[in-house]
Amino acid sequence: MKRLLVFALVLSLCMGLGVFAASPGEAATIKIGVIAPLTGGVAVYGVACKNGAELYTKELNAAGGIKGQQIELIIYDDKGDPTEALNAYNKLVTADEVAAIIGPVTSSPTFGVAEASVADNVPGITGTATHPDVTSYGKNYFRACFEDPFQGGTMARFAADKLSAKTAAVLYNVSDAYSTGLYNAFKAAADDAGLKIVGVESYAKDDVDFNAQLTSIAALKPDVLFLPDYYNTVYLICSQAKKAGITSTFLGVDGTDGVLEIEGADASVFNGLHFANHYFSDDPSDLVQNFRKNYEAEYGIAPNSFVALGYDSAMILFAAISKAIDDGITIGATPESYQAIIDRMAATDINAVTGHITFKDNNPIKEVSIIKIEDGKYAFAGKY
Repeated sequence: MKRLLVFALVLSLCMGLGVFAASPGEAATIKIGVIAPLTGGVAVYGVACKNGAELYTKELNAAGGIKGQQIELIIYDDKGDPTEALNAYNKLVTADEVAAIIGPVTSSPTFGVAEASVADNVPGITGTATHPDVTSYGKNYFRACFEDPFQGGTMARFAADKLSAKTAAVLYNVSDAYSTGLYNAFKAAADDAGLKIVGVESYAKDDVDFNAQLTSIAALKPDVLFLPDYYNTVYLICSQAKKAGITSTFLGVDGTDGVLEIEGADASVFNGLHFANHYFSDDPSDLVQNFRKNYEAEYGIAPNSFVALGYDSAMILFAAISKAIDDGITIGATPESYQAIIDRMAATDINAVTGHITFKDNNPIKEVSIIKIEDGKYAFAGKY
């Protein structure tokens, strides 16, 4: 009798501590890795993506998790560096034993992670790495954003169709795969769109003085100037372009998002700039407005497209995991779990914040939002 009483006491204590919270064969939590630049030159993107993924995870956990299991995010800072990103991937797979990975964020760090993941067959999804090579290594890595060729070509067609542009110039980062890929896509689409590229100038990583290139472009007087780079560099170029007397309409890409959030920036240099983006926060749909309301309540600021894509990445991945569990799969760091998640991600058909998403060859089929900057504010220029 004493032994029974002692066992009952121990059992009640264990239950109170949650030791028996999981069912047999079921992990207490589902561990998901997140790789993002939380410090460094592109930290604004990484923090936004992380926040988006965290918000969706928090909402889902509050609603009971995935089939009763809570999601645990294990987050590493890659500093925007490919080596750091690969180190983070190796820790997540070998030490942390995650079931899947969200990230990295920018294209260059994602290349190595996506390539390394093929041998392990680890399921992954990047919200924002737009370079086409990201999904070329294997069938296990997906993206929530559209590809660079799609948005680069879209901006050339948009300039010709909607802005009635006849001539264009390009200033791009020759040492960056993201910028170079966008330039190539823009150039390929320009001819078919009836847009003549009259000048192409380039610069290298860490350059901050673009006056020589802009002086050459100013003499050509192009209707539009395409700037395929991230927001901080775009700000420097736009500022110097105005001083050089360039009156062309500036064209940007998804990396332009965030320019108005640069502390102390002179927003007037962006007036009239059009850029491709993944969503617009003033979209009246209930899904977008609920997402915006919840994000603003959590972080005190409006969510940009990188937040939305981080949120959608988590939504897509967790929906796939839920379906795998429905089919009797135990989720964890096992080959069976990995393949089950991959198979169900490939079959995605979901209404997300950035639009309705299905996959073809691991890339989403979706529309592009064109955003215009007017009087220091973002304005919706339409879907294209």
